Amino acid sequence: MSQALLEARALHVSVPGRALVAGFDAEFRAGEFVAVLGGNGTGKSLLLRTLAGLRAADAGVVRLDGSDLGTQPRRHVATRLGFLPQDPDAPPQGSLFESVLLGRFAHLGFWENSGADDHHRARAALADVGLDALDARELATLSGGEQRRAAIARLLVQAPAVYLLDEPTNHLDPAQQLAILGHLHRLTRSGAAVVASLHDPNLALRFADRVLLMSGTSEVADLRCDALLPAHLARLYGIDYLETRVGALRFMAPADNR
Repeated sequence: MSQALLEARALHVSVPGRALVAGFDAEFRAGEFVAVLGGNGTGKSLLLRTLAGLRAADAGVVRLDGSDLGTQPRRHVATRLGFLPQDPDAPPQGSLFESVLLGRFAHLGFWENSGADDHHRARAALADVGLDALDARELATLSGGEQRRAAIARLLVQAPAVYLLDEPTNHLDPAQQLAILGHLHRLTRSGAAVVASLHDPNLALRFADRVLLMSGTSEVADLRCDALLPAHLARLYGIDYLETRVGALRFMAPADNR
């Protein structure tokens, strides 16, 4: 069995007056793509931020490479774990290339400037997300979808072992969604671990190995994608689902309940 890169043990996450996650245990291993599914307000974003060490858990521990995440220097953590927020944490500024190059910061020594290898990685990441022709553009002039792909390129340049992504397909058209998730899936086959919240169960069925199901009841179900059933989605979203297959692909569609 592959190595557990990130672990949660007895994790509790809450907001005032409500427990979102209670007693959560999970391991995220090299070579795995794990999708997080659930309705709005069920705690997907807060769970990912807690796993990234960006907010304190109410109880329990997160371990990165077997050690308590909270005891590790943030600069070191950034070489091993990358986080993509649902929305930008700061207004866009600078050129697209400069923004993506920031992903190499954690790998540079103090007072060390980026070099030819860092620039090569940045250009390769821009090509991976289809933005290489726009590298000189000001980030603020890009569309929402282009800025989303720029943020993903910055994470690719960071080259962590663990990718935590909060709705990475936000603002992306269907072709871009498939391309980005396909690239992330290939990263797992090279030894990375990917944990991504998604709104579309069919993207999880297509790319993920496991799913975490968050219903807002504080319990998180953890199961393999081949065990995901329409009944699971009905409990998550409060509507009936139907399953169909096209060749080897499984799809879940909301039923017409009119």
